[in-house]
Amino acid sequence: MKQYLLILLYIPFFCFGQTENAKISGKVTSNGIPIPFASVYVKGGTQGVSTDENGIYKLTIPAGKVTIIAESQGYRRLSKNVSLKLDTTEIINFSLVEDALGLNQVVVSATRNRISKKEAPVIVKVLSPKLFKATQSLSLADGLNYQPGVRVETNCQNCGFTQVRLNGLEGQYTQILVNSRPVFSALNGVYGLEQIPVSIIDRLEVVRSGGSALFGSNAIAGTINVITKEPINDTWEVNSSLGIIDCTTADRNVNVNASVISEDLMSGITVYGIFRDRDAYDANGDGFTEITELNNNSLGTKAFLRPNDNSKIGFDFTGIREYRRGGDKLDLAPQFTDITEELDHNTIFTSLDYELFNDERTNNLSVYTSLQYTNRDSYYGGLGGGRTPADSILANNAFGVTKDIAFVAGTKFSHEFTNNNVITTGLEYQLNDTDDAIAGYNRLVDQSVKSLGIYGQYEWKPTNKFSALIGARLDHVDVDGFYTIQDIARSSNVSETVLSPRFTILYNISKVIQFRGGYARGFRAPQAFNEDLHISSVGGEQRFVILSDNLESEFSNAYTASFNFTKDFKKTQTNLLVEGFYTTLKNPFTIVSTGSSLANGSILEESRNGSGAFVAGTNIEMSVSPNPDLFFQAGATFQKSIYKEDQILFEADGSVPGEQDVVLGEFTRAPNVYGFLNSNWQINDDLKLDVTGSYTGTMVVPRVISDSGFIDLVDSKAFFDMTTKLTYHFDLKDTFHVELSGGVQNLFNSYQNDFDTGAGRDSDYVYGPNRPRTLFIGLKFGDF
Repeated sequence: MKQYLLILLYIPFFCFGQTENAKISGKVTSNGIPIPFASVYVKGGTQGVSTDENGIYKLTIPAGKVTIIAESQGYRRLSKNVSLKLDTTEIINFSLVEDALGLNQVVVSATRNRISKKEAPVIVKVLSPKLFKATQSLSLADGLNYQPGVRVETNCQNCGFTQVRLNGLEGQYTQILVNSRPVFSALNGVYGLEQIPVSIIDRLEVVRSGGSALFGSNAIAGTINVITKEPINDTWEVNSSLGIIDCTTADRNVNVNASVISEDLMSGITVYGIFRDRDAYDANGDGFTEITELNNNSLGTKAFLRPNDNSKIGFDFTGIREYRRGGDKLDLAPQFTDITEELDHNTIFTSLDYELFNDERTNNLSVYTSLQYTNRDSYYGGLGGGRTPADSILANNAFGVTKDIAFVAGTKFSHEFTNNNVITTGLEYQLNDTDDAIAGYNRLVDQSVKSLGIYGQYEWKPTNKFSALIGARLDHVDVDGFYTIQDIARSSNVSETVLSPRFTILYNISKVIQFRGGYARGFRAPQAFNEDLHISSVGGEQRFVILSDNLESEFSNAYTASFNFTKDFKKTQTNLLVEGFYTTLKNPFTIVSTGSSLANGSILEESRNGSGAFVAGTNIEMSVSPNPDLFFQAGATFQKSIYKEDQILFEADGSVPGEQDVVLGEFTRAPNVYGFLNSNWQINDDLKLDVTGSYTGTMVVPRVISDSGFIDLVDSKAFFDMTTKLTYHFDLKDTFHVELSGGVQNLFNSYQNDFDTGAGRDSDYVYGPNRPRTLFIGLKFGDF
């Protein structure tokens, strides 16, 4: 029944013209098995129908020469040219081939309109729940590593701060969207990747490089679009798992989902709940955490209503309550410990949208609004190993409160011409207001960023072999920011208007080879991003980041070119992608340790403009499916991330003998080689084996080795994180299914072994996989 998804999401509700005498009928199957609810329609027309539960369809259409198309989710589209005469009935059967490589998936992130991935002029990579299950992913952070050019890293032992890098650029260069809306704020970028559970995700759409013309100014490295689950059919399930980290530490997870659809398919609702409880993990026995204690309770719903065949109202809501704590002495109140980072988040994501079509499905108008609100209590501090009255006073000053709002409202209109060209225009207003205060440190980030953008794009398809996407976005950005730490105060008052153009082409060189190329320009206005809002500890003291005086906007130019080879060798489906990318940065924002400490001993870092930088590299991905039961995929990225002039990472102030400036010509934490593999084998109808893995090459990692913030540059070793999972499925009855699973994450225990120790450690000195060897078991049951 899951094929209802095509009816609800991807396949238009067709309008029938007056009855003609030409009729066709037939059956849609795959390997002789009927495909219910497949769509059969006339190419370029408005006539169409869905097959019944037995895969049978009947259609009345005008006589003459027409092209009939049959398609269904998970299968390759098939078309047939037919010549129909009046007063006749033609029998036309379709035998669809399973789309094992997902080439015919429908995506929205390429053009902001629904389009087949294979026909999109921009490369869109899709991560599905199938991959999340194979990798035993619990949160968004766990499942992102399995695409070329994408790498997730952990940046703090105390709090578990994570960020995702696209094509070698840091997390703040990536625009994370929730249902195509940019409500994932700078504050969410610190901990949000672990806060979104995969059980609410229908799919992730990843666009590498240059999406700024469509989605906003911060999409320099690309976009990650989190599409949450829509109600598809009447279903329910309970899914639970238990992970044992290093055979010592428990990670418990329970998910509950249920959906209800009306009989006329005009309305539906999904409700989901998540509970996760992870104990803290100490890798080296020093009494301080490497993996934080984590508790996540989330509840959400997504619903739709179709007032008629030509309109749709959508609503979704997710509430997240997440508590995390790291450091030492977790059983004590934070002010009585040596080091503690404690965060208590209350976050909501909600949105409302309305879509309107005309009868011919050539016009589409959407109006939408989205809101994210976070209320956070925090503690960044401790006694630093001391027990003096002054230490106790300082420890009590480390409590903070944060309020963060991200609001988006906009409208989009698209029109498809008779020659299949499409024009899309839109207007969008964005607001991000952050108030992050730690009164005891006199630390404040009071920042408001407002953006009004208007965009337009034209998708030109002069021939079946060639298409081009030409677009631009005009943004007016106002930044009003005030930043203090101790006796230092800075401000950012920016009002600027920037044009960001985008141009991409798709050329089908032959039936098996496609070429894509593109250019996009982007910018980032001076403001606090995720790393600036994160507070870490060094030498028992806190490390703060503040914007420097006269910080200027950063600009980028991104170029991409790719070849995609797709061919079937008998029943073996293959796909090879080779993509080159080159991105230049002007005035890149970089964090510099100033070498000076504040009155309370804390280390001060500044966000400054660098002289310029570029990132260049190649993404390679190979997929092979010999038959529907076997699938292999592997990808690798080879890149260089270089500053045009050596960049200062530590600026000595002359107060400490022997310390001097530390400079580097390449990006830190940017391996030149990284990659992944993904394979699954359906051994029989009930048993499945998944083997997945990610590789991280060597990279330069900064390590603070003195109270002044002096840095040592460490060359990390390479890591290979491999997961194996076995799943057994059986049915107690037709409407009650059970799955048992088990396996090992990080099978070879490829894990960092030189963590800093004790209260004086550099908590940011973290690299490699986010957990050591972990055993897991799972149970899933319901009608799914």
